[in-house]
Amino acid sequence: MLPWGEMLRAALALGIGPEAFWRLSLREWRWLARGGEAPSRGELMAMMADHPDTGDRNERV
Repeated sequence: MLPWGEMLRAALALGIGPEAFWRLSLREWRWLARGGEAPSRGELMAMMADHPDTGDRNERV
């Protein structure tokens, strides 16, 4: 069983609110929990190209 309370407290300490916490994928959570380094500028640009912001915040993927 996952320690949800501990995970939520850690997310709040990182400034991640409950709504954003519940939208995190397991991969994203593992990256945050490991204290992963930020992506390089090239990696970030590639992610932005692969997943463009449509500007519609209500859109769910």
